[in-house]
Amino acid sequence: MHLDSDLLMRTHVVKTASSCFAVLRQIRSIRRSVSRPSLQTLVASLVLSKLDYGCATLAGLPATLLDRLQSVLNAAARLIYGRRKYDHVTPLLRELHWLRVPERITFRLATLAYRCQHNMAPHYLAVQLHRASSVAPRQRLRSASTPDFIVPRTSRSTIGDHA
Repeated sequence: MHLDSDLLMRTHVVKTASSCFAVLRQIRSIRRSVSRPSLQTLVASLVLSKLDYGCATLAGLPATLLDRLQSVLNAAARLIYGRRKYDHVTPLLRELHWLRVPERITFRLATLAYRCQHNMAPHYLAVQLHRASSVAPRQRLRSASTPDFIVPRTSRSTIGDHA
């Protein structure tokens, strides 16, 4: 993870995108020598793993930064299917069963919340997540019957709330 001084994650996104494009260029040079399933496995292991690393920290980023990561995902799908730069990519992503970048982030966060709820996450994360029904003053409210979690308050309005 590359952190900026203002925690905007701009450095992380730029460095991740550039390293992913470098890997895609290397894979492009051997794409005619390997089969499509092998190519898909290479892209998934070398590119998608870089995109997904630290994905939960990217929640709440502006769309301009997420678009840079989405362009990596689009280029990877076009590489696998041998499409040109301006071909439509949505059917390719659907066929590969790949989520778009904002949906990937949401999926990772939902998976993390599920693991915290079912005691499959690390203890330091599970203790931070409380259900609304587990807090004594809220047990008589309607929110106690919903599966909602309580978002802990932060002391700083800019950096803490983003985290």
